[in-house]
Parts: sequence; structure tokens; C-alpha cells
Amino acid sequence: MTPDSDLRLERAASTFAALGSEQRLTVLRTLVRAGPEGLSIGDLGARTGITGSTLTHHMKILAQAGLVVQEKKGRSIICAAVAYDELRDLAGFLVRECCADAAPDIHPEGHDHG
Repeated sequence: MTPDSDLRLERAASTFAALGSEQRLTVLRTLVRAGPEGLSIGDLGARTGITGSTLTHHMKILAQAGLVVQEKKGRSIICAAVAYDELRDLAGFLVRECCADAAPDIHPEGHDHG
């Protein structure tokens, strides 16, 4: 492994750790669905069923991972997913080397075409 691949692995592990909760995945998925405009904290809570200090806790972890931001607009706090490229990179990280060590006649679907 190279230092660059070690860094990518460390970053991926950190991001996966932040997503290691069903509630955090729900929050992030809801924000991704809402698009770049995001949702107020109240709307996010209503859509996810997660409110109060629990939602605040999950947003803090997702923000520390660089996946979401919170911005005060007037009297509202707007939450938005910001790491669309990061999420695509994370998916790419998982499949980039798919089957690299598999026998040449074995395909990703698990079917032997030999």
C-alpha cells in the first residue's frame, strides 16, 4: 500500500464509521433526497422521526465527517448534505477493485463463465 492509498483507506473508514448508525444513514439519505437546498432542522426531524438532542448528536457526527452542514438562516437552522462527491468516491472505493484477485473466469455476479 502507498501512503496515498493508506490515507484513502483511513478517510473511508472514518466516513463509514460516521455512517455506522441506522439513524445517521436515515438523516443523510433524507438530506441527499432533499437536494442542495437542504431542510430546516424541524422538517428534517419530522421526515426522519428523529428529533431533539438525538438529531443534534447525529448531525454533529455527520458534520465532523464532512458529509453535512448546518447553517443558520433567520430563525431556522438549515441542514444540507454537502458531500455528494465524497459519497460517490466512497461507493467507488468499495467497487473500484472488484474481483481484482478473483480467477479470470469468475465474474462479479458470481457466475462461472469458463
